[in-house]
Amino acid sequence: MKQMSPLQEIRHSAAHIMATAVLRLYPEAKLDIGPPTDTGFYYDFDIEHKFTAEDLKGIEAEMKNVVKERQPFERIEVTRQEAENFFREIGQNYKIGRLADIPEGESITYYRNGEFVDLCAGTHVEDTGRVRAFKLLNVAGAYHRGSEKNKQLQRIYGTAFPDKKELKKYLHQLEEAKKRDHRKIGKYLQLFHIDEDVGQGLILWTPAGAIIRQQLQNFIAEELRKQGYDQVFTPHIGKLGLFRTSGHFPYYSDSQYPPIVHRAELSHLAEEGCSCAELSNKIDGGEIDGYLLKPMNCPMHIKLYASQPRSYRDLPVRLAEFGTVYRWEQSGELTGMTRVRGFTQDDAHLFCTDEQVSAEIEGCLYLVKVILSTLGMSDYRVRVGLRADDSEKYAGNLENWNKAEKVLLEVAENMGVPFTKEIGEAAFYGPKIDFVVRDVIGREWQLGTVQVDYSLPERFDLSYVGADNKPHRPVLIHRAPFGSMERFCGVLIEHFAGNFPTWLAPEQVRLLPITDNQNEFAQNIFDQLFSKGIRASIDSQSDKLGAKIRRAETEKVPYMLILGAKEAEQEMVSVRSRVNKENEGSLTVEDFIARVEKEIETRALPNS
Repeated sequence: MKQMSPLQEIRHSAAHIMATAVLRLYPEAKLDIGPPTDTGFYYDFDIEHKFTAEDLKGIEAEMKNVVKERQPFERIEVTRQEAENFFREIGQNYKIGRLADIPEGESITYYRNGEFVDLCAGTHVEDTGRVRAFKLLNVAGAYHRGSEKNKQLQRIYGTAFPDKKELKKYLHQLEEAKKRDHRKIGKYLQLFHIDEDVGQGLILWTPAGAIIRQQLQNFIAEELRKQGYDQVFTPHIGKLGLFRTSGHFPYYSDSQYPPIVHRAELSHLAEEGCSCAELSNKIDGGEIDGYLLKPMNCPMHIKLYASQPRSYRDLPVRLAEFGTVYRWEQSGELTGMTRVRGFTQDDAHLFCTDEQVSAEIEGCLYLVKVILSTLGMSDYRVRVGLRADDSEKYAGNLENWNKAEKVLLEVAENMGVPFTKEIGEAAFYGPKIDFVVRDVIGREWQLGTVQVDYSLPERFDLSYVGADNKPHRPVLIHRAPFGSMERFCGVLIEHFAGNFPTWLAPEQVRLLPITDNQNEFAQNIFDQLFSKGIRASIDSQSDKLGAKIRRAETEKVPYMLILGAKEAEQEMVSVRSRVNKENEGSLTVEDFIARVEKEIETRALPNS
C-alpha cells in the first residue's frame, strides 16, 4: 500500500464522502472511480439523471452530513472472489471491471465509511470529520476508461483543503482564472480559432495570434544565434522504421496517430484476405512499412547529425527547429491551446562530448531563465525527473543513466533555484529538468524542459572521431524552453489576461481622430508608425471619443493617440496608455515613436 500525502488523503477521502452522499440521494447510481488529483478530486457516475448545479448543492449538503457523522475509514482486506461476489450482489459492475485491473498476487482491499464500501487501495484520513473544507465545482462528461468506444459517464469535480482559508484562496484563484481563460480572451481578441471541419485540438492561428507567435519565435531565434545554434527544417512525417529505431513506435502507439500505409498496399493485402487485426500486427511487427506523423523531432535531428562525418572539433553541434509534432489526445482531454493534438515545439538537440555536457546544460538553462524573466514569469521552481526502479520502461544502460542524473543534479544545485527530485518522472531515454512556472494568480505550469540522453545516440549508432583518432559516442541533450508554442501562448494569454507587453501586442497603437477633420492627420501619423515597424490602426468610425477609447481598452491596445483639432494644428499627439488609463499629456510624434521603440527594443513589461 502506497502512503498518500496528507493533502492527497484529504482529497481521496472527500471523493469517498461525495460517493456516499450521491448514493444516499441517488441509490440507482453506478460508481466507477474517484481518485484525488493535483487540484482536488472527482468521481465518475453512471446514472440516467443529468446532474445540475442545483444537484451539486444538494450533494454538497449531504456530504456535510456525512462529515458530521465522523464515520471512521476502515481498511478491509478480502479475496478476489469475495470482492467480485460483493460488487455483483450490490450491482456495481464497474467495480468488477476495476477489480480485474489489480494484478494477481496483490492485496485486494475495501475502504468502508458508514454504509459506503469501495474497492480502494487507500490511503485515507482517520474519519470523515477530518474533511472540513471542500467544494463541488462542476460536472463534465468522461468516457469510461477514457475511450470513446465506451459509455460516457458523468464526472463530478470537487476540491478539498486542510482548512477553509486555503479553500477560499483557491476558489478566488478559480474565479480569477475564469476571467483570464485563454479560450474566452483568445476568441474575443481573435488570436486563434478551432474549427470542427479542420479537427479538434488543431489550432488555426489568426493574423493577430500569428503576430504573437512570430514575435516569440524571433525573440528566441535571437538568443539562439548568440549561443551558436543552427536552424534546421524537417518534414511532418517519417518512415515507421525511423521511429522503431528511436523507440517511439510501437511502444507509445496509444499517444500517436495511426501509421499511414498507401492505399495500393492496403488493397493488395485486402485481396489476400488480411483482416484489420492482422494488418495492425504486420505494421507493428515491421512486415509492412509506412509513414508516421512525427510525435517527436529528435529522430530527424539525429539523422541530420549522422548525415556527415563528425570530429570532436565540430562538437557541440546545436540543431534548432520550430518543429510541428502530432499526438493523439483523447477528445475529453483537449483544452483550447493548452492541450492539443498538433503543436509546434521550439525544439533543439545538442550533440556533445561527455566533457561538454555540464556546460551545455547550463547554457540551456540560462536560455530558459532569460525567456521567463523577460516575460515576467520569474516565479518558478525546478523539477529534476529521475528514473524509477523499472528496467522495462527505460532505454539504455544503468551506468549512463547514473552519469546523466549526476550531472543534472549538480547543475540544478548550482542554479540557486529551489528544486525537487521526482522519481519516475524521467523520459524513457533519459533524466530531465523541467521548469514549473507559477503565474500571476498562483497556478503552476510545466513549461521549459532540458533532457540528457545517452540512449538514442546508441540506438542510432552515432559517433564522432575523438582526439585519439578513434570513434566515440556523443551525448544528446534535448531542450525546449517554451515547450509547445500553442500551450505557451495559451499560458501567456492567461498570465497577462490579454494585456500583452507592447512588443508582443498584435496591435500596439490605436489612432483616435475626434472628428473626420482629423482623418488626414491620423493617416499621416499612421504612415510614420508603419515605416518604423510599429503595428497601428485608425479608428475612423463615427462614434464619440469615449466609445472609441472604451473599444481600444477592451481590445487591450497598449497605446491610444487622441487626435483633435489642437493636436492637428500643433502636430502633436495626446497619449493615453492602457496601463495608466488616463491621458498622459501631449508629445511630438517623434518623441512618441522613440518611447514605443524603446519599449519594444527592451521588451519592457506592461507595468515597468
